[in-house]
Amino acid sequence: MAKKQKASDAIGILHDRYIKSDPEMAEILQSEREKSEVAREIYNIRKKASLTQAQLAQEVGTTQSVISCLESADYNGHSLEMLRRIAHALHCRVEVHIVPEDKNVFSHVG
Repeated sequence: MAKKQKASDAIGILHDRYIKSDPEMAEILQSEREKSEVAREIYNIRKKASLTQAQLAQEVGTTQSVISCLESADYNGHSLEMLRRIAHALHCRVEVHIVPEDKNVFSHVG
């Protein structure tokens, strides 16, 4: 009888089969994760501030539709300047972290 696999096992199998062996797909996946993370962060801090998209737009000096786009994981036009404006309006700051893809990439430095 075959062993029943967990969902996390299935995700790992799919990743190994379709992503791991294809650098282009891995890059696309990473890009989509980054966009999703930015969109989710904007949404979360807006909600914590108890603001609607329209209210945040007014604080930032843009339109509700722009805020809606920024909160969409499909949006490709995030700019650091707009993120700063949003962060400032919500009494936050923007932090950017660039990390190596491989933890051993800088092991020779130091």
